[in-house]
Formats: sequence, C-alpha cells, structure tokens
Amino acid sequence: MKGIISYGAYVPYNRLQRKKISEFFGKLGPAGEKAVAGYDEDSISMGVEAALDCLNGINPHDVDAVYFATVSSPYKEKGSVGTIATALSLKETVRGIETASSLRSGTSSMLSAQPDEKTLVIASDCRTGAPTGQNELWFGDGAVSFLMGSGDNVIASMVDQGSLQGEIISQWRSQEDRFTQTWEERLGSTVFLKQVKETITPFLERNSRSADSLSKVIISGPGIRAHSQAASALGFKKEQLENPLFDSVGDTGNAHAPMMLVSALETAKPGDQLLVIAFAEGLDYMLFEVTDAIKELKDRKGVNGCLAFKNDQILYSDYLKWRDLIETEPARRPATDRPSAPALYRKHRQNLSFTGSKCRRCGTARFPHQRVCIQCQAKDEMEDYCFVGQSAKVMTYTLDHLAASPAPPMIVAVIDFVHGGRIICEVTDCSPAEIEIGMNMEMTFRRLYEAGGISNYFWKARPIRQKESV
Repeated sequence: MKGIISYGAYVPYNRLQRKKISEFFGKLGPAGEKAVAGYDEDSISMGVEAALDCLNGINPHDVDAVYFATVSSPYKEKGSVGTIATALSLKETVRGIETASSLRSGTSSMLSAQPDEKTLVIASDCRTGAPTGQNELWFGDGAVSFLMGSGDNVIASMVDQGSLQGEIISQWRSQEDRFTQTWEERLGSTVFLKQVKETITPFLERNSRSADSLSKVIISGPGIRAHSQAASALGFKKEQLENPLFDSVGDTGNAHAPMMLVSALETAKPGDQLLVIAFAEGLDYMLFEVTDAIKELKDRKGVNGCLAFKNDQILYSDYLKWRDLIETEPARRPATDRPSAPALYRKHRQNLSFTGSKCRRCGTARFPHQRVCIQCQAKDEMEDYCFVGQSAKVMTYTLDHLAASPAPPMIVAVIDFVHGGRIICEVTDCSPAEIEIGMNMEMTFRRLYEAGGISNYFWKARPIRQKESV
C-alpha cells in the first residue's frame, strides 16, 4: 500500500512580527509572526532544503521521480526540477514533474505518486501579498518534502484518498499580477464548508472511521475562521486539530497542509489516524494510518526543529527591500552581469550539487574539482566527493561593509570541512555579533543573485544551532 516513507521541512530563519507591519501603516493588526524567505532564498532553494531533510540517511539514487509543486516559481517559463535534482544529487534518469497554478499542487502531487516507485514530493512557496493587505499579514514562506512509496519502511500508509473539483474565484494571480488577489472572504469560506460537509463525512463512513477515531486532523482552508468552522461542522474536538501554524509561520500556500502533516508526524505514534483536507478550487483529502516503522525513522529537523531557532528582529523595511517592493539607490558598483549560460552548463553539477574531488591515494578532499592532489601530487587520481552534509568550522572571517549586499555587512568566511577541504564563501542566517572563529557550520543551498532574469544558485555556510539542554 502506498504511503509516506520519510518527511522533511524547511522554515526560513527570518521571521517578521506582524505588529511591525501594522505599526508601519499606523494600524492595529493581528499578533504573531510570519516566516520570511531571506534575500537569497526562493521556492527552489527552500524546496532543496526541505528535500535534504527528507532524504537524511536515504540514498538519493533510490528516488525514481520528483514532483515539484509551487505557485511562486522564480521563472514563468523555465523548469526547476533540473536545478533541484542536481542539487540533491539525484540520478540523471529521475522522472520529473512540475505542478503549478493551484494551491492544491502539493497535495495533488502526493495523490499522484505511484506505489511502485519512490517519489520525492516537494511543495514550496514564497508568495507576496500587496502592502497594507490581509494577504501580506498572513502569507508565510516555507517548504516541505515527502518520500512516497510502498514497503515495510512506510511510516504512514495511505488508507484512502480523494479529490473534488469545484470552480470558484477565491484567490488568483494573473500573468500580469504581481500580487495574489483575494475575493471577499465569506465566499471562499461558504464554498469550503459546503464541499467539506458533502465530501468528508461520506469519505470517513466509507473507511469505517468516525470523528472520534481520528488522532489528528489537518485542515487547510481559506483563513482561520473557516478552519475552525469546518472542524466544528465535522464534529472534531479542539485537541484533534493540528496547529495551522498561522501565528508562527503563516499560510505557506502549497506547503501549508503538507507542513501541518509533517508537524503531526513528528509526534505521531503507531496506529494514529491522520486526516488531511486541503482546499483550493475544490478539495484534496487523504487518510493515513501511522505504522510501527515511524519508530525507526532517523530524526529530522522538520517543522519543530526549524521553529526552535529564528531571527524575529528583522524590520519591515528589510522585508520590503528583499522583495523589491521599494526602490532603493543601487550600489555604486558596476551592474551585475547576467550569468553565462555556457559557464553555468559546464559547471552545473559541481556548483549545484557542491561536488569536488577526493584523492584516491591519500584521501585529500578539495573544492572545486582538481586534477592534481595538493597533498601527494598524484595526477588524475581523483574521485567525485560531495561536500553537502559535511560538518565544517569557521577558520577565519571578515565583515564586508562595502559589498553590494541587501543585508550589509556581508559575512565572508574561510570554511574548513572536518573531513578535509576548504572553501571561501558567504555566511547566511547569522548576525555579525554571532560569527566567531571555530563556529560549527553547515552548507545551505541559496540563490547568489539574479541578473537578466537568470537566477544563479550556489551554497553558503550557516551556523549549526543546537537546542539548549534543560
């Protein structure tokens, strides 16, 4: 039976307090905060991070297909799966499908995964609401990933699934629109409740399940009010409802319902029954039963791991600059040239998957790929060596206040990998007061810059943060 083999999640380190948005416009606003992608993040980079979490301890060459779901792709016309597959070191023959336009693309991709192959489903969104609008307050950024398949290592088997199609103008963004638009909220809520009542009750009866028999219910609907109304209409108790994460992350679009499912799986026990309901021009719904295999799954960072660390002191003006919502004086430097397509092609595997070389004779690792070993001078005795996942430390660093960075000063560090290798790179998700020599670091996939409509991706270093023992 098809089910979930593994899961992963990514919530950006930066959070914007909603009161800062409201105060900027002299209004009263809702409490809580929303996750904000950094200036060097987008739906692709976040999707890679979530997938790396999902594939922790799993051979990426075992993945047969990858589905990428987003409504906020960096490109209107250019695929993203090629970048993602290379960054994750998936096999070149992996089957790739990209699903877009609908906020149900993430859950629909889970429904479409085939039981006879291992499918990596990635849902990631980085939506922008118009300033002063409600969407700006509630939209959050984030990504999730599931490895779907069948076998004894399935941690949550899919008991049953279904979809309902129903045309409604609730949220939309045309080819010319910069921001998501929303119709009057009551329309979406009314249609959502109608569809839920007509669909979910018969679905549970068909599977011999009652409202009381479910351990957790994941509901992603048009707003907080619709979320609670749907739960009440179906007879679910408050303690059965999975936290919609509105106060800590926000509505993450395609990743919203899947992210709630990840959060539920992080505390799930064998035998738990999980119901997922996702709304957008209809419904996707899935019933999962947690298996004994969940006790053997290696710990993931997941949602809770990401929520444990944050920078909630970013200013609203920072957010506006990162999203290009305000025009600022450009740096007094020559304009950044568009990345060379031939150069990106020649080095795409090296740069996207962060693959260097390791000497077969003495084991010395280097990046970028070398022909001659710096240690034993052996020539053409190299094998590929991936630095992703390798622990590292800061050897030395500098704070560059003159670099053209959206978040000055730019932190540039010399990073030494524990098992060999050294690289000079940018440090992200770290304040100047925090950086220090000897700090433990890990590599994270980021967008270096965008020029001429082309995004250039590479890897940066970020601190490894550990929860304090109680």
